[in-house]
Amino acid sequence: MALAKFAQIKQFILAHIESGQWQENARVPSENQLTELFHCSRMTARRALTELVEAGILERTQGLGTFVAGLKSQSSLLTIRNIADEIKERGHGYSVKQLELAAVEASAPIAIALGLDIGSQVFYSVLVHCEQGLPLQVEERFVNPKLVPDYLKQDFSQQTPHEYLSLVAPLTEARHTVEAIVANEQIQQRLGINASEPCLQIIRRTWSKLGVVSFARLVHPGSKFRLGGHLTFKG
Repeated sequence: MALAKFAQIKQFILAHIESGQWQENARVPSENQLTELFHCSRMTARRALTELVEAGILERTQGLGTFVAGLKSQSSLLTIRNIADEIKERGHGYSVKQLELAAVEASAPIAIALGLDIGSQVFYSVLVHCEQGLPLQVEERFVNPKLVPDYLKQDFSQQTPHEYLSLVAPLTEARHTVEAIVANEQIQQRLGINASEPCLQIIRRTWSKLGVVSFARLVHPGSKFRLGGHLTFKG
């Protein structure tokens, strides 16, 4: 079955970037040029470019054109998305390593974050999410067992914790903080980085309508990841 034209255009652009033919900040063909090249409508060409812009692969500057973005993976600061989907939308391979999945005793900070008694049992997971086989994020997550009783029965090589929690305890609220950190030796090993590389850490709490669902610490190598967002103001 032939790919849709917009998907063909995306593959064409991604192939030129991944082969090194189009470097960072290189101008990519315009909507009109892509329309002629692929014998498609301008709307189809616009869709392909827009999806690559939203994935952080391209950057669009009004009046100048569309360019290859800085070659770091980018997530939105304004939305909560599944990291597996973000990686796949960039046309890259996603894989995951599950390092830990167990019930643990909640320390004071974790118990407070989840709204539980200190020393009560919580569920704990550690995963390393990879892009093109290289570590992109260490996800350390504590989960409220009262709201997600079957968390430890899941196979997170098949679906991410975010995907599973979105199904069983749909997100109603989230709060996060972002800061630059120096990773400890364990995180350095898991991300495959040296001691001098800075990291970006996101601390995130999520709620469902029944209460706090999870408390997560997400750590990314600074050389491979950045956060971005776009706000539109009216009036």
